[in-house]
Amino acid sequence: MYTFLSKSDYLTLPTLFYKSVFPTSTIEPKYTIFNKEYAKQLNLDTDYLLSPEGLNLLSGTDTSGLTPIAQSYMGHQFGHLTMLGDGRAILLGELPNGSDLQLKGSGPTPFSRGGDGMATLGPMLREYIISEAMHQLNIPTTRSLAVIETGKRVLRTRMERGALVVRVASSHLRVGTFQYASYYGKLKDVQALADYAINKHYPHLLQTASPYLSLFKTVIKNQAKLIAKWQIIGFIHGVMNTDNMTISGETIDYGPCAFLDTYKSNQVFSSIDQQGRYAYNQQPNIGAWNLTRFAEAILPLFSQDEDEALTLAKTELNKYKDLFEHYFQEGLLKKIGLTERSPKNLDLVSDLFAIMEEEKRDFTETFRALTLQDKLALNLTTSIKLNAWYEQWIEIITPNLDSSIKRMKQVNPAMIPRNYLVEEAIEEVETTGDKTKLNELLSLIKNPYEYNEKQLAYIFPDDRRDDSYKTYCGT
Repeated sequence: MYTFLSKSDYLTLPTLFYKSVFPTSTIEPKYTIFNKEYAKQLNLDTDYLLSPEGLNLLSGTDTSGLTPIAQSYMGHQFGHLTMLGDGRAILLGELPNGSDLQLKGSGPTPFSRGGDGMATLGPMLREYIISEAMHQLNIPTTRSLAVIETGKRVLRTRMERGALVVRVASSHLRVGTFQYASYYGKLKDVQALADYAINKHYPHLLQTASPYLSLFKTVIKNQAKLIAKWQIIGFIHGVMNTDNMTISGETIDYGPCAFLDTYKSNQVFSSIDQQGRYAYNQQPNIGAWNLTRFAEAILPLFSQDEDEALTLAKTELNKYKDLFEHYFQEGLLKKIGLTERSPKNLDLVSDLFAIMEEEKRDFTETFRALTLQDKLALNLTTSIKLNAWYEQWIEIITPNLDSSIKRMKQVNPAMIPRNYLVEEAIEEVETTGDKTKLNELLSLIKNPYEYNEKQLAYIFPDDRRDDSYKTYCGT
């Protein structure tokens, strides 16, 4: 029946790493949105998935013949190590391309910690919108195949419509999974998990002299590259706990996330991040902190000699900052059409960010206007500093203008999922069931570097700038 869905290879790991559990969150499931284009990319039978039988499968209503599991992991949440695990997510199985198919909001599991294991419509739509936007922005991410209303009512601050998101990821291995293995398991369990990660994601590392150290190096590189991409686009994850940091280098768990409107280097959107631990300008540092926790968990695999293992880990961790700066500076220079990583060029981009913050300019609009050389949109007449910067910049890129603009269009989107547009789309679906705004937003953020007529016609309204905007976890 489910020929496209096989038993997850995660089941080859020791039973320490998972618990068998069946989804229970649905009574009358119905699709709120189905990602038909993505289903086709995965070579799935969309007609079947849109049928009652397919809906019953993707909602977890009928899992006969499958072996669903909840995964075990820990996590440093705001610096405090906690036993977690999939409290409201269940891994259904493996797709033909080797990716995990997971239901988030599918009911209680052995890791629910007193929670109901369910999710509500708004947060699941947010995950769908933002994860699809990140994919379109060329940022590694988990993706959403569907959002399904469960037919149940869920109590949060009020009664809300229950829903789940069908999430696809190359795996759901997290730094927290390794912390769990180290804390609750034995060295053989840590090794088994590392072997699984290498075979799943980086089998070429088996040919290296030290596969486990090579795994660590690869994860460091991928995280440095990922977080640089976040910074370049103005994305704030909001909850960079170690359980939300994947070994694959994909962005995961879109809870209190948002995109910068007005550029503010220490911007925080998450309502629970009172100290700014996961602020925009802290994300690179938290990446390093999380990687240090990863090193601690797998340290014995580097060498039987503890001192040597520690030296090897420190050596690689010390490379993270330079790796991040390399990818970040490369992206920043592309945003103004340059390639040479010279002090003069780096000072030029640094000066622009200083002006943007001082004058409270919009992050995306500023770079879009530069890409279009739109002086009117930049309001140069109102800023002596930006006008002087622009004249200096345009003189530098003019000799190679076409190639510079082409370069800028690769990293400066014409459109992002504006926070207010996300909220409006979600609210309309929640209150009326109308998906007009949702579909319009998904259309606008598709191919964001295309600079098509519809995207260019969109101008971020001044009255939608909200420096006090807050996001919530949705649990």
